[in-house]
Amino acid sequence: MVLTSSNATTPELLILEFSLTALATATSFAWPGIAAGFFRRTEQLGMRLARRKGLAVATVGLSVIVLRLALLPLFPIPLPFVPDDFSFLLACNTFLSGRLANPTPAMWTHFESIHITMQPTYMSMYFPGQGLVLAAGKAVTGVPWFGLLIVSALMCAALCWMLQAWLPPGWALLGGFISVLRLGVFSYWTNTYHAGGSLAALGGALVLGGLPRLMKTAKMRYGLVAGVGISILALTRPYEGVLMCIPVGFVLIRWLVKGANRPRPAAAAGLVAAPLAVILATCAWFGFYDYRAFGNPLTPPYAVNRATYAIAPYYVWQKPRPVPVYRHEVMRQFYGKRGEMGFFNQIHSVKGFIPYTLLKVGFAFLFYAGFALLPPMIVVHRVFRDRRIRFLVVCVLVMAAGLVIEIFMLPHYLAPFTAAFYAFGLQAMRHMRFWKPEGRAMGLALVRLTVVVCVLMAGLRVLAEPMHFGPGEFPPSNWNFTWLGPQHWGVERAETEKNLENQAGEQLVIVRYYPGHEPLDEWVYNAPDIDHSKVVWARDMGAEENLRLIQYYRDRTVWLVEPDANPVRVVRYPIATAADIEK
Repeated sequence: MVLTSSNATTPELLILEFSLTALATATSFAWPGIAAGFFRRTEQLGMRLARRKGLAVATVGLSVIVLRLALLPLFPIPLPFVPDDFSFLLACNTFLSGRLANPTPAMWTHFESIHITMQPTYMSMYFPGQGLVLAAGKAVTGVPWFGLLIVSALMCAALCWMLQAWLPPGWALLGGFISVLRLGVFSYWTNTYHAGGSLAALGGALVLGGLPRLMKTAKMRYGLVAGVGISILALTRPYEGVLMCIPVGFVLIRWLVKGANRPRPAAAAGLVAAPLAVILATCAWFGFYDYRAFGNPLTPPYAVNRATYAIAPYYVWQKPRPVPVYRHEVMRQFYGKRGEMGFFNQIHSVKGFIPYTLLKVGFAFLFYAGFALLPPMIVVHRVFRDRRIRFLVVCVLVMAAGLVIEIFMLPHYLAPFTAAFYAFGLQAMRHMRFWKPEGRAMGLALVRLTVVVCVLMAGLRVLAEPMHFGPGEFPPSNWNFTWLGPQHWGVERAETEKNLENQAGEQLVIVRYYPGHEPLDEWVYNAPDIDHSKVVWARDMGAEENLRLIQYYRDRTVWLVEPDANPVRVVRYPIATAADIEK
């Protein structure tokens, strides 16, 4: 979906980035020789590392881990704060329990939540890739976020590795370090639990990095790498994965049939068989997962949940579904005119489709490039004529055709094509270096200062919290997906839960939202085994239904929590008499 915020603050970081970019552009025109010696020495030092390709890839990946861990005092491990976070954490904890799904709880109507399926099983509605990553992180370290951090590091390393197959090594290293700053350390892919963008981008980079190497060397290991990448996409963003596989499959088949250095038929069969076995094994497991979670191996994630709760469709030619009976006002608001249906009605109109499609493109560009990487687009026409990355341009065009028909869009929807975006932008920077209007090396200066702006923005993002500026509102608007770090979101719920867990005995929490509550500010989230949890969170459904819930959990201390009060109100739930519980 496209998130919007009714109380959006000024995007200070984007204004700073725009100002620095404008200053860098003006400086390159007025003083094209600025700090030329310093930049030349820095580039020579970078080239020494870039030529050692394996070390360069490892350095990029380790940089994400070192930088993000060093920033933990200012940017602590993120807390879950939106329904998507809780949904993925439900999948994480379910996998850790040794199950693929959970039985529907007895009092399930009190536990309904956005993006969580309650029937036929109690499970996340999402594809399992991100949940598996979080589960691995929690199994090894006790903290699920560390799994996400490792995947973000692997993503940036894979981006560098992919770029080495398409661009000179120095530019591949530069792209890797830019991805460290903009994606690996400061983005919602790393600093929330709900995107899965790092994992999808990792899969896409493995595919686009393995393909040219396979076609150049005909070595099986590159086919296996591409097969692993496709498998990752199948478990995270299969629709976008299919869009990527269309041009990849076409080029691969053409190479096997007509390529000048194509392998012999027997060798070609081996090259295809190994990655195909990996993909088929993944699909078989995925089918089994769908069977256990949704009752049918051919019923994919999303399908049951959307059929149960959603009104708005995903594609522009589809009609809205009948309005379901909502038991909770917050879910009515999320799926109705205040949320999904409101955006659907805007983009589905004749007047709204083009401007809102352009708006989606603009938000995606801000996330992946921002203003800092905008100047090289001056020579974008040269990139389209460039044979070196023509295939990647085709991949991006196929992606655009496939995504323009979707109603909703967030930057992580495009994540499988992240490596292609970076190759496109870096090739534009390569052309920009030779841009010499009036014989002055303005293009070279502008490229160098573009990198400086990215580094300065990372420093400003570190200072944003102490200086009280940056993306502070809730929910985060599309303007604030860029340079997003962990905020204060989710702290109040986490503190409330910690206090309740410290109480003697088991606790039951009834959450009552005030009218106009923001649907993305979710408090009702439970562990896979609700009945045996220390703290059970439930929705307020009125006195009579609440009493039935209390009777079911008769041995628990019952609390009423009102998150919209200032401060959050936590009191004992008013029960008329003890006899009411015994009825």
